[in-house]
Amino acid sequence: MRVCYIIVSWLIFFTMSDLFAQKITVAEYIDTYKDWAISEMKRSGIPASIKLGQGILESGFGNSKLATEANNHFGIKCGSAWKGEVAYHDDDKKNECFRKYKDAKESYTDHTNFLTNNKRYASLFEYKSTDYKSWAKGLSKAGYATDPNYPQKLIELIERHELHVYDTGVSSSKRTSTTSSRTRPTSAKDDFATFNLVDYPIRENNRTSYVLAKEGDTYTSLSVELDMMPWQLPRYNEAKASDKISEGDIIYIQPKRRKAEKGKETHTVSGNETMYSISQTYAVKVARLYTLNRMEKETEPNAGDVLNLRKKKK
Repeated sequence: MRVCYIIVSWLIFFTMSDLFAQKITVAEYIDTYKDWAISEMKRSGIPASIKLGQGILESGFGNSKLATEANNHFGIKCGSAWKGEVAYHDDDKKNECFRKYKDAKESYTDHTNFLTNNKRYASLFEYKSTDYKSWAKGLSKAGYATDPNYPQKLIELIERHELHVYDTGVSSSKRTSTTSSRTRPTSAKDDFATFNLVDYPIRENNRTSYVLAKEGDTYTSLSVELDMMPWQLPRYNEAKASDKISEGDIIYIQPKRRKAEKGKETHTVSGNETMYSISQTYAVKVARLYTLNRMEKETEPNAGDVLNLRKKKK
Protein backbone atom coordinates (compact mmCIF):
# COMPACT_ATOMS: atom_id res chain seq x y z
CA MET A 1 0.00 0.00 0.00
CA ARG A 2 2.85 2.34 0.86
CA VAL A 3 4.51 1.58 -2.49
CA CYS A 4 1.33 2.52 -4.35
CA TYR A 5 1.14 5.79 -2.41
CA ILE A 6 4.71 6.67 -3.35
CA ILE A 7 4.10 5.88 -7.02
CA VAL A 8 0.94 7.99 -7.11
CA SER A 9 2.77 10.86 -5.37
CA TRP A 10 5.58 10.79 -7.92
CA LEU A 11 3.08 10.72 -10.80
CA ILE A 12 1.32 13.78 -9.40
CA PHE A 13 4.68 15.53 -8.90
CA PHE A 14 5.85 14.96 -12.48
CA THR A 15 2.44 15.88 -13.89
CA MET A 16 2.49 19.19 -11.98
CA SER A 17 6.12 19.83 -12.97
CA ASP A 18 5.25 19.40 -16.64
CA LEU A 19 2.29 21.70 -16.17
CA PHE A 20 4.38 24.47 -14.66
CA ALA A 21 7.16 23.96 -17.23
CA GLN A 22 4.77 24.20 -20.16
CA LYS A 23 6.23 26.44 -22.82
CA ILE A 24 4.38 29.20 -24.65
CA THR A 25 4.06 29.11 -28.43
CA VAL A 26 5.36 31.68 -30.92
CA ALA A 27 1.77 32.82 -31.58
CA GLU A 28 1.20 33.34 -27.86
CA TYR A 29 4.46 35.28 -27.57
CA ILE A 30 3.49 37.60 -30.44
CA ASP A 31 0.02 38.17 -29.03
CA THR A 32 1.47 38.95 -25.59
CA TYR A 33 4.18 41.40 -26.64
CA LYS A 34 3.04 42.99 -29.94
CA ASP A 35 1.52 46.06 -28.28
CA TRP A 36 4.71 46.73 -26.32
CA ALA A 37 6.71 46.45 -29.55
CA ILE A 38 4.41 48.93 -31.28
CA SER A 39 4.59 51.34 -28.33
CA GLU A 40 8.39 51.22 -28.32
CA MET A 41 8.45 51.76 -32.11
CA LYS A 42 6.43 54.96 -31.70
CA ARG A 43 8.81 56.08 -28.96
CA SER A 44 12.02 55.37 -30.84
CA GLY A 45 11.53 54.42 -34.48
CA ILE A 46 12.72 50.82 -34.02
CA PRO A 47 10.41 48.63 -36.18
CA ALA A 48 7.97 46.60 -34.12
CA SER A 49 8.77 43.64 -36.37
CA ILE A 50 12.47 43.87 -35.50
CA LYS A 51 11.79 44.06 -31.77
CA LEU A 52 9.36 41.12 -31.85
CA GLY A 53 11.65 39.15 -34.14
CA GLN A 54 14.68 39.71 -31.93
CA GLY A 55 12.62 38.84 -28.85
CA ILE A 56 11.54 35.56 -30.43
CA LEU A 57 15.02 34.75 -31.68
CA GLU A 58 16.99 35.74 -28.57
CA SER A 59 14.61 34.31 -25.96
CA GLY A 60 13.28 31.20 -27.69
CA PHE A 61 9.93 33.04 -27.79
CA GLY A 62 10.07 33.65 -24.04
CA ASN A 63 11.07 30.13 -23.01
CA SER A 64 14.84 30.44 -22.60
CA LYS A 65 16.44 30.24 -19.17
CA LEU A 66 17.56 33.87 -19.48
CA ALA A 67 13.99 34.98 -20.27
CA THR A 68 12.24 32.91 -17.61
CA GLU A 69 14.73 33.57 -14.80
CA ALA A 70 15.97 37.08 -15.62
CA ASN A 71 13.18 38.47 -17.87
CA ASN A 72 15.92 39.20 -20.43
CA HIS A 73 14.32 38.79 -23.87
CA PHE A 74 17.10 40.31 -26.00
CA GLY A 75 20.28 38.73 -24.69
CA ILE A 76 21.69 42.07 -23.56
CA LYS A 77 24.84 41.65 -21.48
CA CYS A 78 25.64 43.77 -18.43
CA GLY A 79 28.23 46.18 -19.82
CA SER A 80 30.00 48.81 -17.74
CA ALA A 81 26.98 51.16 -17.76
CA TRP A 82 24.54 48.65 -16.22
CA LYS A 83 23.74 49.32 -12.55
CA GLY A 84 20.80 46.96 -12.12
CA GLU A 85 20.51 43.32 -11.12
CA VAL A 86 22.46 40.68 -13.03
CA ALA A 87 22.23 37.01 -14.00
CA TYR A 88 25.02 34.70 -15.11
CA HIS A 89 24.64 32.53 -18.17
CA ASP A 90 26.87 30.60 -20.59
CA ASP A 91 27.01 32.28 -24.01
CA ASP A 92 30.10 32.94 -26.15
CA LYS A 93 32.01 32.34 -22.90
CA LYS A 94 31.07 30.51 -19.73
CA ASN A 95 29.26 32.32 -16.92
CA GLU A 96 28.83 35.68 -18.70
CA CYS A 97 27.04 38.60 -17.04
CA PHE A 98 23.58 39.48 -18.38
CA ARG A 99 21.11 42.15 -17.35
CA LYS A 100 18.24 41.04 -15.13
CA TYR A 101 14.88 42.82 -15.19
CA LYS A 102 11.91 42.91 -12.83
CA ASP A 103 9.59 42.01 -15.73
CA ALA A 104 9.55 41.51 -19.50
CA LYS A 105 8.26 45.02 -20.15
CA GLU A 106 11.40 46.47 -18.57
CA SER A 107 13.42 44.29 -20.94
CA TYR A 108 11.54 45.70 -23.95
CA THR A 109 12.12 49.27 -22.74
CA ASP A 110 15.82 48.67 -22.05
CA HIS A 111 16.29 47.14 -25.51
CA THR A 112 15.09 50.44 -26.98
CA ASN A 113 17.38 52.46 -24.71
CA PHE A 114 20.30 50.15 -25.51
CA LEU A 115 19.98 50.79 -29.26
CA THR A 116 19.16 54.51 -29.10
CA ASN A 117 21.95 55.38 -26.63
CA ASN A 118 24.70 53.37 -28.32
CA LYS A 119 26.61 55.16 -31.10
CA ARG A 120 27.38 51.92 -32.90
CA TYR A 121 23.68 51.61 -33.77
CA ALA A 122 23.12 55.28 -34.73
CA SER A 123 23.08 54.58 -38.49
CA LEU A 124 20.08 52.26 -38.06
CA PHE A 125 17.81 55.19 -37.29
CA GLU A 126 18.30 56.52 -40.81
CA TYR A 127 16.12 53.65 -42.05
CA LYS A 128 12.34 53.76 -42.13
CA SER A 129 10.35 51.91 -39.51
CA THR A 130 8.96 49.79 -42.36
CA ASP A 131 12.40 48.80 -43.68
CA TYR A 132 12.92 45.74 -41.48
CA LYS A 133 15.39 44.18 -43.92
CA SER A 134 17.83 47.09 -43.64
CA TRP A 135 17.41 47.06 -39.86
CA ALA A 136 18.17 43.34 -39.69
CA LYS A 137 21.30 43.70 -41.81
CA GLY A 138 22.34 46.85 -39.94
CA LEU A 139 22.05 45.18 -36.55
CA SER A 140 24.36 42.41 -37.69
CA LYS A 141 26.83 44.83 -39.27
CA ALA A 142 26.93 46.85 -36.02
CA GLY A 143 27.78 43.68 -34.10
CA TYR A 144 24.55 42.92 -32.23
CA ALA A 145 25.06 39.17 -32.76
CA THR A 146 28.08 37.03 -33.68
CA ASP A 147 26.07 34.65 -35.89
CA PRO A 148 26.85 35.57 -39.55
CA ASN A 149 23.39 34.30 -40.53
CA TYR A 150 21.62 36.53 -38.01
CA PRO A 151 20.07 38.90 -40.62
CA GLN A 152 18.70 36.05 -42.71
CA LYS A 153 17.27 34.29 -39.65
CA LEU A 154 15.63 37.50 -38.43
CA ILE A 155 14.16 38.42 -41.83
CA GLU A 156 12.87 34.88 -42.42
CA LEU A 157 11.26 34.84 -38.98
CA ILE A 158 9.60 38.23 -39.54
CA GLU A 159 8.18 37.18 -42.90
CA ARG A 160 7.07 33.71 -41.75
CA HIS A 161 5.02 35.19 -38.92
CA GLU A 162 4.11 38.39 -40.81
CA LEU A 163 5.49 40.57 -38.04
CA HIS A 164 5.95 43.45 -40.50
CA VAL A 165 2.21 44.15 -40.30
CA TYR A 166 2.85 45.70 -36.88
CA ASP A 167 5.23 48.26 -38.44
CA THR A 168 2.11 50.21 -39.46
CA GLY A 169 1.74 51.08 -35.78
CA VAL A 170 -1.56 49.24 -35.38
CA SER A 171 -2.04 45.92 -33.56
CA SER A 172 -3.82 43.05 -35.30
CA SER A 173 -7.02 43.63 -33.33
CA LYS A 174 -7.29 47.12 -34.81
CA ARG A 175 -5.97 46.67 -38.36
CA THR A 176 -9.36 45.68 -39.77
CA SER A 177 -11.24 48.59 -38.22
CA THR A 178 -12.70 51.30 -40.39
CA THR A 179 -10.29 54.14 -41.16
CA SER A 180 -11.42 57.38 -39.53
CA SER A 181 -11.36 60.83 -41.14
CA ARG A 182 -8.15 61.56 -39.24
CA THR A 183 -6.36 58.43 -40.40
CA ARG A 184 -4.71 57.76 -43.73
CA PRO A 185 -4.55 54.29 -45.28
CA THR A 186 -1.28 52.49 -44.65
CA SER A 187 1.09 51.46 -47.42
CA ALA A 188 4.58 50.03 -47.72
CA LYS A 189 6.19 53.47 -47.93
CA ASP A 190 4.42 54.82 -44.85
CA ASP A 191 6.05 54.88 -41.42
CA PHE A 192 2.95 55.88 -39.47
CA ALA A 193 -0.79 55.31 -39.71
CA THR A 194 -2.28 58.46 -38.25
CA PHE A 195 -1.47 61.44 -40.49
CA ASN A 196 -4.30 63.86 -41.26
CA LEU A 197 -4.80 63.74 -45.04
CA VAL A 198 -6.99 66.83 -45.09
CA ASP A 199 -4.82 69.21 -43.03
CA TYR A 200 -1.40 67.86 -43.96
CA PRO A 201 -1.30 66.02 -47.32
CA ILE A 202 1.69 63.71 -47.61
CA ARG A 203 4.04 64.69 -50.45
CA GLU A 204 7.25 63.10 -51.66
CA ASN A 205 10.66 64.42 -52.74
CA ASN A 206 13.65 62.20 -53.53
CA ARG A 207 11.75 59.17 -52.15
CA THR A 208 11.30 61.02 -48.85
CA SER A 209 7.86 61.93 -47.49
CA TYR A 210 7.15 65.45 -46.24
CA VAL A 211 4.40 67.89 -45.35
CA LEU A 212 4.16 71.65 -45.79
CA ALA A 213 4.04 73.67 -42.59
CA LYS A 214 1.11 75.94 -41.80
CA GLU A 215 1.15 79.32 -40.11
CA GLY A 216 1.86 78.96 -36.39
CA ASP A 217 3.27 75.44 -36.65
CA THR A 218 6.19 74.38 -34.46
CA TYR A 219 8.08 71.11 -34.37
CA THR A 220 6.29 70.32 -31.13
CA SER A 221 2.79 71.05 -32.44
CA LEU A 222 3.44 69.18 -35.68
CA SER A 223 4.72 66.16 -33.77
CA VAL A 224 1.44 66.05 -31.87
CA GLU A 225 -0.65 66.64 -34.98
CA LEU A 226 1.14 63.91 -36.94
CA ASP A 227 1.27 61.49 -34.00
CA MET A 228 5.07 61.32 -34.10
CA MET A 229 7.65 61.20 -31.33
CA PRO A 230 9.06 64.63 -30.29
CA TRP A 231 12.59 63.77 -31.50
CA GLN A 232 11.64 62.60 -34.99
CA LEU A 233 10.84 65.81 -36.89
CA PRO A 234 13.85 67.79 -35.57
CA ARG A 235 16.18 64.86 -36.35
CA TYR A 236 14.77 64.23 -39.82
CA ASN A 237 15.03 67.94 -40.66
CA GLU A 238 18.44 68.40 -39.01
CA ALA A 239 17.06 71.11 -36.76
CA LYS A 240 16.48 71.88 -33.10
CA ALA A 241 13.04 71.43 -31.58
CA SER A 242 13.09 75.15 -30.72
CA ASP A 243 13.85 76.30 -34.30
CA LYS A 244 11.11 78.40 -35.89
CA ILE A 245 9.03 77.09 -38.77
CA SER A 246 7.47 79.33 -41.40
CA GLU A 247 4.33 78.71 -43.41
CA GLY A 248 5.13 76.68 -46.52
CA ASP A 249 8.37 75.19 -45.14
CA ILE A 250 9.13 71.62 -46.17
CA ILE A 251 9.05 69.38 -43.09
CA TYR A 252 10.34 65.88 -43.72
CA ILE A 253 8.67 63.03 -41.88
CA GLN A 254 11.39 60.56 -42.87
CA PRO A 255 15.21 60.82 -42.87
CA LYS A 256 16.71 62.64 -45.85
CA ARG A 257 18.92 60.83 -48.35
CA ARG A 258 22.66 60.73 -49.05
CA LYS A 259 22.25 61.95 -52.63
CA ALA A 260 19.69 63.63 -54.87
CA GLU A 261 17.51 61.66 -57.25
CA LYS A 262 18.85 60.76 -60.68
CA GLY A 263 18.81 63.65 -63.16
CA LYS A 264 19.59 66.20 -60.45
CA GLU A 265 23.36 65.97 -60.45
CA THR A 266 24.22 69.58 -59.54
CA HIS A 267 22.69 72.79 -58.23
CA THR A 268 23.69 76.35 -59.08
CA VAL A 269 23.49 78.54 -55.99
CA SER A 270 21.41 81.70 -56.25
CA GLY A 271 20.45 84.58 -53.96
CA ASN A 272 20.74 83.86 -50.23
CA GLU A 273 20.60 80.07 -50.46
CA THR A 274 22.38 78.15 -47.71
CA MET A 275 23.59 74.58 -47.46
CA TYR A 276 20.62 73.89 -45.21
CA SER A 277 18.04 75.38 -47.59
CA ILE A 278 19.55 73.41 -50.48
CA SER A 279 19.48 70.30 -48.34
CA GLN A 280 15.76 70.78 -47.71
CA THR A 281 15.10 71.45 -51.40
CA TYR A 282 16.63 68.17 -52.55
CA ALA A 283 16.09 66.01 -49.43
CA VAL A 284 19.83 65.42 -49.08
CA LYS A 285 21.53 65.45 -45.67
CA VAL A 286 23.51 68.62 -44.95
CA ALA A 287 26.62 66.72 -43.86
CA ARG A 288 26.52 64.75 -47.09
CA LEU A 289 26.40 67.96 -49.16
CA TYR A 290 29.57 69.18 -47.44
CA THR A 291 31.26 65.85 -48.17
CA LEU A 292 30.17 65.74 -51.82
CA ASN A 293 31.58 69.25 -52.36
CA ARG A 294 34.67 68.94 -50.14
CA MET A 295 33.61 71.99 -48.17
CA GLU A 296 34.38 72.73 -44.55
CA LYS A 297 31.42 72.34 -42.24
CA GLU A 298 29.45 75.49 -41.35
CA THR A 299 30.78 77.36 -44.40
CA GLU A 300 28.26 78.66 -46.95
CA PRO A 301 28.41 78.69 -50.77
CA ASN A 302 28.47 81.87 -52.87
CA ALA A 303 25.90 82.80 -55.49
CA GLY A 304 26.89 81.17 -58.77
CA ASP A 305 28.68 78.22 -57.17
CA VAL A 306 27.80 74.84 -58.66
CA LEU A 307 27.27 72.20 -55.98
CA ASN A 308 27.36 68.43 -56.49
CA LEU A 309 24.20 66.68 -55.38
CA ARG A 310 25.42 63.21 -56.29
CA LYS A 311 28.84 61.59 -56.36
CA LYS A 312 30.65 62.33 -59.61
CA LYS A 313 31.12 59.40 -61.92
CA LYS A 314 34.76 58.61 -62.67
